[in-house]
Amino acid sequence: MMRGNGNMQNMMKQMQKMQKKMEEAQVKLGEERIEGTAGGGIVTVVVSGHKEVLDVVIKPEAVDPDDIEMLQDLVLAATNDALKKAEELSNNTMGQFTKGMNLPGMF
Repeated sequence: MMRGNGNMQNMMKQMQKMQKKMEEAQVKLGEERIEGTAGGGIVTVVVSGHKEVLDVVIKPEAVDPDDIEMLQDLVLAATNDALKKAEELSNNTMGQFTKGMNLPGMF
């Protein structure tokens, strides 16, 4: 009976270590800066690894008062590009913690 208890304590220590590493990875992810672009770089959107929009840069040549819709489309495309890249980074960063785990209903 005591032997199983030692294994349980060891497993709890391992889980605490993993939780700490996951928290550190989340913090580091939030510090990442990911750029999305559209129109060959005419519009750039920067997001964090937590998928927060941090910056939008629009070059003057993108501004055509007669075609505001094109500018809106470029901003949308650049934002979606940045968010897609941030999602991939997040999946790659956090996926290392769930790889090989069989936790039904958790992920």
